[in-house]
Amino acid sequence: MAPFDSSKAYAPQTPTFFDDGREFELLHFIYGKPDIDSIRGCPLRVLAAVDEFARTRKYLMNVGEDKGRIVTGLIQEVKPRVMVELGGYVGYSCILFGDAVRKAGGTRYFSLERNPSFAAVAASLVDLAGLADIVKVVVGSSDVSISRLHAAGDLARIDLLFLDHYKPAYTTDLKLCEELRLITSGSVLAADNVIKPGNPPYLEYVRSSVVEKRAAAAGEKKSSGEGDGGGPDEKSVLGDGIDPRFAPRTVLQYEKRQGRDMLNTTVKGNPNLVYESMLVESFEPTGVPVSYNFSMASIGLKERRDVCVWRADRVLCIGRSGDYQMC
Repeated sequence: MAPFDSSKAYAPQTPTFFDDGREFELLHFIYGKPDIDSIRGCPLRVLAAVDEFARTRKYLMNVGEDKGRIVTGLIQEVKPRVMVELGGYVGYSCILFGDAVRKAGGTRYFSLERNPSFAAVAASLVDLAGLADIVKVVVGSSDVSISRLHAAGDLARIDLLFLDHYKPAYTTDLKLCEELRLITSGSVLAADNVIKPGNPPYLEYVRSSVVEKRAAAAGEKKSSGEGDGGGPDEKSVLGDGIDPRFAPRTVLQYEKRQGRDMLNTTVKGNPNLVYESMLVESFEPTGVPVSYNFSMASIGLKERRDVCVWRADRVLCIGRSGDYQMC
């Protein structure tokens, strides 16, 4: 892994680092720039303006250049027709990845964001970047939005899923996508923050064999159904379906604005799917080292219940995206 370029570091992350008005300050900062007309219609210039704000004004919890480069390389390899991200914030990732999906021949990028204020900022910047034809910002909780898009016929399959939202919901939302057959053999997952702040239930699930998943599902049917499926101790001490291994700060991160989250633990997923999974190291925009988890789904055959038919390094091209060029 190449060293972090400290000259591009975001402002330090303070105890309060989002939802304090800085998201709307970002909009005023960008639309108030004297060269705003040269920014319109150019995704990379919009991203550069967002980065400038986050470096010189206030920290923003964006994916940033380093992690973004890894995922755009993945997009170039996978060439997803449809990509979905869970957790859009102010739109940095959906502009960066939506532009990459369009260049790779894709047709739709769904950015699911629960906070309507953040979604409004994201939609404004997507329009400014000229990506409204391919990027759709969807407001609402991730599980409800996934179900609604599927029921409406707008989402039939996810080729590439990017998870960067409420950490305890990673596993339940993945299971929902499996149940709805949105995630099937060949689908690729990219999950952020699985080591810091950490996501043990998700890593256990994507690393489990068919045998282990079927055993977990059978155990849930015999119990009260409170388990998350895939971990050694699924019962939440809070009674909200949240694995107790998550730190309180992670669990309560959005409580002030959105209230206490209750996960849908009735979803069982598809235990016949197995994932070839690997961790890739990178940096937060502040320079803090982090890890991505990349996984690709395949069907576990009856005679070989833990089958991996795709090497993860075949779908990764770390740093291969090369230098970005401005419009």
